[in-house]
Amino acid sequence: MSIPIAAPEPLVHGTLRVTPLGGLGEVGRNMTIFEFGGKILIVDCGVLFPEEHQPGVDLILPDFEPIKDRLDDIVGVVLTHGHEDHIGAVPYLLRLKSDIPLIGSGLTLALVEAKLKEHRIRPFTLTVTEGQEEQVGPFDLEFVAVNHSIPDALAVAIRTPAGLVLATGDFKMDQLPLDGRITDLRAFARLGEEGVDLFLVDSTNADVPGFTPTERSIGPVLDQVIGRAPRRVIVASFSSHVHRVQQVIDAAHEHGRRVAFLGRSMVRNMTIAEQLGYLQVPENVLIDYKKARDLPDDKVVYMSTGSQGEPMAVLSRMANLDHAIEPGPGDTVILASSLIPGNENAVYRVIDGLTKLGANVVHKGNARVHVSGHAAAGELLYCYNILEPKNVLPVHGEYRHLMANARLAQDTGIDEERTIIAGNGTVIDLKDGEARVVGQLDLGFVYVDGSTVGEITDADLKDRRILGEEGFVSVIVVVDSATGRIISGPEIHARGVAEDDSVFDDVAPKIVAALKEAAGNGVQDSHALSQVVRRTIGRWVNQKLRRRPMIVPLVIEA
Repeated sequence: MSIPIAAPEPLVHGTLRVTPLGGLGEVGRNMTIFEFGGKILIVDCGVLFPEEHQPGVDLILPDFEPIKDRLDDIVGVVLTHGHEDHIGAVPYLLRLKSDIPLIGSGLTLALVEAKLKEHRIRPFTLTVTEGQEEQVGPFDLEFVAVNHSIPDALAVAIRTPAGLVLATGDFKMDQLPLDGRITDLRAFARLGEEGVDLFLVDSTNADVPGFTPTERSIGPVLDQVIGRAPRRVIVASFSSHVHRVQQVIDAAHEHGRRVAFLGRSMVRNMTIAEQLGYLQVPENVLIDYKKARDLPDDKVVYMSTGSQGEPMAVLSRMANLDHAIEPGPGDTVILASSLIPGNENAVYRVIDGLTKLGANVVHKGNARVHVSGHAAAGELLYCYNILEPKNVLPVHGEYRHLMANARLAQDTGIDEERTIIAGNGTVIDLKDGEARVVGQLDLGFVYVDGSTVGEITDADLKDRRILGEEGFVSVIVVVDSATGRIISGPEIHARGVAEDDSVFDDVAPKIVAALKEAAGNGVQDSHALSQVVRRTIGRWVNQKLRRRPMIVPLVIEA
């Protein structure tokens, strides 16, 4: 989806401006800014995980550029729940201004605070619960319980004189949740009676018909798989999926096994969840993984990170025999998560690697070991009928998800012109029950690469892809600075090119001839001569070898 860049109109007094900075057209880096009366409220601040065409990148952040010069106007950041795609970018925002207040539920803020501690940031926080109302600047906030794959998720109703906005965050309508906390449809109905002027709604499963299965349906399957496993069991899941970890602990305890957590984030998050009472652990079930290695194979379950095939996560390292625990014949590996779009190839590589080692790999494709945390089409239809919103902005999803969500809204009678298909940076103004697009900001990807933030560009990633796919050729030539005559070279070296370096013997005379011709035409600048070398060998490699490697010419004047 491409929306023409257009500067937004000046914000009119009494108008609420809504601008998503991330989460539209992608699954991740969810972040939306709301502006009213010169003040800004942010809802969520998450990260996007890189795909294969972004080599070396650790994380992708929302583009903070529209708010960098207005940090003093930010009255708070509402965090709907504790998943990385909603809280992962908070440390990078607070690096710009550390005292921006964070607002969220107890578990959500605990997970954020643990993350911020690693960045040596002590945040200002406000803990809220469902049903609570808070006045934050000009925004009157009401928090509504919603059910998701992590406890303590909240939707937020935002009231201003311009109208009432309801942002769901990620949610579903599981009627039999493990923690007994259902999506509060009574509150949704009450808000609908009041009149929802703009509905920002989760789109991730909008193209999935029917209803998302209950979390409870997973328990018997996990119990059966763990009960039948002859040796060790390794379960990979998101490190924040408290409900899934609870089910694994219950099944392990039922079959006389102990549980060891693997992965720094898994240990950290589950420790927090247990301390806050969201994770119930029977006595003597948890064990340190180093001690667990001394247990009989049929008495241990390892709960690990790496369900998305992340190269440095525990499960990938196991598959590559780069971890203290090496899966083998008779071991059972359970991938208890869904596939995030873009991660499919990485996950299947891990599955193949584990299978080659002899492990029995159980995943969503061959057993019900995971259900989604997002509302399917049937649940979304219920919401539209209960709320009857005047305007709808589908969020949290790729373009096909946004379109499917918009069609659902239209099926329930909402006019097409009142369902806004937006992208990141689309500026929407709300006033008097009317939401309209008034501009489009030029936003980009902000890459976290090691210790650098925002330094890596798309051009750098293109170079990395070329290096990875086509190889590298260097050419060194020494020329006389006065005459341009070649003193030494050309010396050609290649890396990542299948052919031996001797194959370049044929092009060396062509480089010499091209440099002589350039010198004869008065070209003496070393940079200009380098470009002559680049063009000459580039054409030859393309025609002769059918490759387009990175070419680095070096012309040295002597």
